[in-house]
Amino acid sequence: MTEQSDTDAGGASEQAPKTDPAHTYPHSWVVDVLASDGGAVALRPIVPEDADKLVEFHGKLSERTRYLRYFGPYPTMSARDVKNFTTVDHHNRVAFVMMLGDEIIAVGRYERLLDVGDGKSAEVAFVVADAHQGRGLGPILLEYLAAAAAENGLTMFVAEVLSENRNMVTVFREAGYQVSRSFDGGVLRLEFAIDPTEALVSVRNSRERAAEARSMGNVLSPRSVAVIGASADPAKVGNAVLTNLLRGGFTGPVYPVNAEHRSVHGVRAYPTVRDIPDDVDLAVVAVPAESINSVLDDCLDKGVKALVVVSSGFSESGPDGRSSERKLVHAARAHGMRLIGPNALGVANNDPAISLNATLAPVLPVAGNVGFFCQSGALGIAILDEAARSRIGLSAFVSAGNRADVSGNDLLQYWDSDQSTEVVLLYLESFGNPRKFSRIARRVARKKPIVAVKSGRHAVPPVLAATGVEIDDSIVRALFEQAGVIQVGSISQLFDCALLFGYQPLPAGPRLAVIGNSTALGVLAADAARSEGLQVSDPVDLGAQASPELFATAVRDALASFDVDAVIAVFVPPVAIPVEPFAKALKDAVAGSDKPILTTFLAAEGVPDVLAVRDEVGNPTRGSVPSYPGPERAALALARAWRYAEWRSKPASKVVRPAGIDSERAQKMVADWLENSSGRWLSDVEAAALLECYGVAVVEFRSVLSEDEAVEAANAVGYPVAVKATGEMWRHRPDLGGVRLDLSGPESVRLAYRDLAAASGEPLLHVQKMATKGIGCVVGVQDDPSFGSLISFGLAGVISDLLGDRAYRVLPLTEDAATELIDAPKAAPLLSGYRNAVPVNKGALVDLVQRISALADDIPEVRELACEPVLASATGAEITDSRVRIGPEPSAIDLGPRRLR
Repeated sequence: MTEQSDTDAGGASEQAPKTDPAHTYPHSWVVDVLASDGGAVALRPIVPEDADKLVEFHGKLSERTRYLRYFGPYPTMSARDVKNFTTVDHHNRVAFVMMLGDEIIAVGRYERLLDVGDGKSAEVAFVVADAHQGRGLGPILLEYLAAAAAENGLTMFVAEVLSENRNMVTVFREAGYQVSRSFDGGVLRLEFAIDPTEALVSVRNSRERAAEARSMGNVLSPRSVAVIGASADPAKVGNAVLTNLLRGGFTGPVYPVNAEHRSVHGVRAYPTVRDIPDDVDLAVVAVPAESINSVLDDCLDKGVKALVVVSSGFSESGPDGRSSERKLVHAARAHGMRLIGPNALGVANNDPAISLNATLAPVLPVAGNVGFFCQSGALGIAILDEAARSRIGLSAFVSAGNRADVSGNDLLQYWDSDQSTEVVLLYLESFGNPRKFSRIARRVARKKPIVAVKSGRHAVPPVLAATGVEIDDSIVRALFEQAGVIQVGSISQLFDCALLFGYQPLPAGPRLAVIGNSTALGVLAADAARSEGLQVSDPVDLGAQASPELFATAVRDALASFDVDAVIAVFVPPVAIPVEPFAKALKDAVAGSDKPILTTFLAAEGVPDVLAVRDEVGNPTRGSVPSYPGPERAALALARAWRYAEWRSKPASKVVRPAGIDSERAQKMVADWLENSSGRWLSDVEAAALLECYGVAVVEFRSVLSEDEAVEAANAVGYPVAVKATGEMWRHRPDLGGVRLDLSGPESVRLAYRDLAAASGEPLLHVQKMATKGIGCVVGVQDDPSFGSLISFGLAGVISDLLGDRAYRVLPLTEDAATELIDAPKAAPLLSGYRNAVPVNKGALVDLVQRISALADDIPEVRELACEPVLASATGAEITDSRVRIGPEPSAIDLGPRRLR
């Protein structure tokens, strides 16, 4: 973060409240945010009860800061001013405070200029405590004030600053706003629109990335560590953490905190963190859950930047534990700290300059270039042991336990810029913010492979699919595919990929050569590779009597071939012949190759060590040749590497916003519909009107209540027509006979109306112009509590429903994702002219899903949408029915302003 000084912005006039001061504010205005130094800060609207805190805050400001903010000395605040500043209506006058503990550290406010222009402008000002200037708090306040102003119908901010206050001008500009300036004497007047432009969103994302990376740097690169609850009792976790820190050779000081002993393991101990004479960056907390709150104030006073809580007894223990966990997170953030855990295994950094092992695991894998985030504390030790056996070298390891605060998203932000990490491994049980995960992972995966295993399958509610069986896997797979994440099914597959990505180059293509001394093993490797989509010529069998030199030469020749992108070498040691010479000859032959080489040496325990290329301290490094227990695992890892390389070679796709969209009209319509409602299904006419705002036309129809109205409607829309029952049970159920098609005259319309009105028991029917016949498709949007808004596509019909043949993507859709969505269902070949059928206009379907994506992205109050059926033909795509459900906007979305989840 390279923010300029964000000391203040002055000049907002302080008038009396113009509306009811008891006007409530949205719950979303109470948030935790990250400063540019990675520290947490609480942000919320000001309230009258803040009067004393505001006076104290003002009294601590330097004369210079007060002068720049108020254009004069202003040494003390009068009682009238205090009341005026703390009593706002949260509409025309909005003010936010930033809190650290119980202390105000920054204040920002805007006031609507009711007498200027159209009343959609406001004057904005903020001031930051001297001790907290330079932490990027000003831009955060500005971001939240702009968001609140937009919610209240404002479009423009005005700020007046002294011309000598150049730093503040820079703050506004670097926040991403297009600022216009004018001078009046010694005062500079700034004006800027608060619309979230692409440049503004980019700046916010960059600020978020830098702050979150810095916060993780505070965790993984501390200069000093305190162990709260350190113990000499081998049965206690406080003993394990302290022992591992000392044995691991942490390069900074370690401070045991134990109120009953003066030293632990020969290291001087302190009764509390406050008593430690030097600074403390990281505190590992190993005290019982009920005792943790008592240490937070100590950590705040000491300036601790982050907590790692290895203690259990929180959300994993039941409702009471969940409540305690929520309180712990709130308290930690209010005290300015990030939290790993609780119930975490701990954190480790293998950088020799740090050598941090603040975990419960006695032995870590060797140092390497792989960063590993593990959500499970319980499985952490077993996973680390497996990593060590697989000879995976780790740069850093984080076990988040219950993931109450820090999640995989935070670590992705850190590893994105961490020079020592080239590969990222994720073991996930759930997503904190899937939409944010997709955004971050898509960026990181462009330069570093991300390999993830997702446990907790089938956790998404079955309502998302007809079967409710495979939907969770489908959504996770779609999320990972969009983001370029390599999904694997097990821990062993995770490490299989890490061996390849960590030590070997990516394949430039799918062409594979298999070379070995066993026909059976070669055939197994070739068959496994072909089943994964790789192109394999016949395996080369050198015979059981092949020498190390012949084996190495064959591999070298294959790598030199222009027709080969990768090599898998398989070897079965002949009886009574040592295998090490073969492994060494192979390693020497492939040294410096820009093509990946993978091996399987059956029944050869010491081969991986022989194939390793080591750095100056003996750790395996780039150029090491991975060896797998079987050729199938090698082929699977290589196929995943090729698919990833193919994804990365494609230019990054952007979100395309089709022409002819009237989002302002659509948003106003939805706001009107929700004005006196907590949510409802729209009528068919309302749904069609909403879709029309996005250039999506439902085939013309009329609602009728009698035979005469039906005939009149048919004449209006034009023959031939369809007459349809409108009751919920009749929709999309052709087996119930709720529709009459291809009606060409008044008498057939009358007869159809009489039949359907009698059968359905409802006089309200629809008369609709017949659409062009085509293949029935389904386009839908579903708001999911875990993944946010999802768009789905599939072919209509009972069989597709039964098989759950639907493709899913996370919103918003990029141009490539829209095309991939149409091609993803298993039945999609029917759209391309299967068995000599006429292909449909797939471009029309792509345009349709892009428009639906834009609608759902613009209007988060759309909680569910279904266009079914969409009749796709060679001439286009026509919608014959649509359903839309609206409700209050969900809060767990990744739109902005940025916040900690």
